[in-house]
Amino acid sequence: MIPFEYRRATSTREAVTAVAERPGAVFLGGGTNLVDHMKLGVATPELLVDVSRLPLDAVEDTADGGLRVGAAVRNSDLAAHPVVRARYPALSRALLSGASGQLRNLATTGGNLLQRTRCVYFQDVTTPCNKREPGSGCAALGGYVRYHAILGASEHCVAVHPSDMAVALAALDARVVIEDTDGEQRIPVTDFHRLPGDHPERDTVLTHGQLITGVEIPPPPAGAVADYRKVRDRASYAFALVSVAAELSFESGGDVIRSARLAFGGVAHRPWRAHRAEAVLTAAPASGQTFAQAADAELADARPLDGNEFKVELARRTLVSTLHTLTEQAQR
Repeated sequence: MIPFEYRRATSTREAVTAVAERPGAVFLGGGTNLVDHMKLGVATPELLVDVSRLPLDAVEDTADGGLRVGAAVRNSDLAAHPVVRARYPALSRALLSGASGQLRNLATTGGNLLQRTRCVYFQDVTTPCNKREPGSGCAALGGYVRYHAILGASEHCVAVHPSDMAVALAALDARVVIEDTDGEQRIPVTDFHRLPGDHPERDTVLTHGQLITGVEIPPPPAGAVADYRKVRDRASYAFALVSVAAELSFESGGDVIRSARLAFGGVAHRPWRAHRAEAVLTAAPASGQTFAQAADAELADARPLDGNEFKVELARRTLVSTLHTLTEQAQR
């Protein structure tokens, strides 16, 4: 057994200070990802600072009509929350499509955002992995890549981000609230996760000692419809080959799209906000031709690997199908 210290924090300030002062310290929330990695030898922290019992488990309305979700809110509780189900259905469906019921009962909002890739080579300490050990190489290149990236990858890493919740939050323009020794700040979810570039070991823009305390979601546009669609190899307890979070609002009659917010999962190192597709859809007719043009625009720079070429067409069809479904829902 690899020894480590454990400390239960009684305040966010205590937690932040404890981790900031120790280079080998990490925060512990639900532990559904970190503890697995400790068992595998992927993570070897010297100190675990438990933040799971801090008063960060509330779901509250904000003054602008949005929602603030505490970092310690469990995935099951958030998915079942009546305001989330009514106002942010894509988020609820994304949460319910992730992991198993037992894991959702334990996993937290903050921890979900911070979960690391499920690339089989990252989790196997006998193989080279630039994300796990910078400079060692990427065993996935030339290996098993069915679940790997088609957008935004680099020569150093082709892994994808595993979260379903983060994809929905990216499409909803959510912001991550963090606290460090300098106080509180907010980071858009779309800027929170990094592409691999030359430093795939850095999943997010967080620096050591910064603690997620919550997530803020703005109010949806009037009359918006939203959905989360996940395509995977089996119906439960599987990561996305491709997923799509989408929120559309329409002009009167439902024939013209007023606004579009879209994100892909399972295709990149981070939740992939589909800005090109959004630009094609905004103020355009809600038609199959428009949907196909939007998908083609977003996937024009896709660079599949030898073994996951099918994901480009799968992503295209998943997006088009989701847009058709939302349009039909709005026109009823």
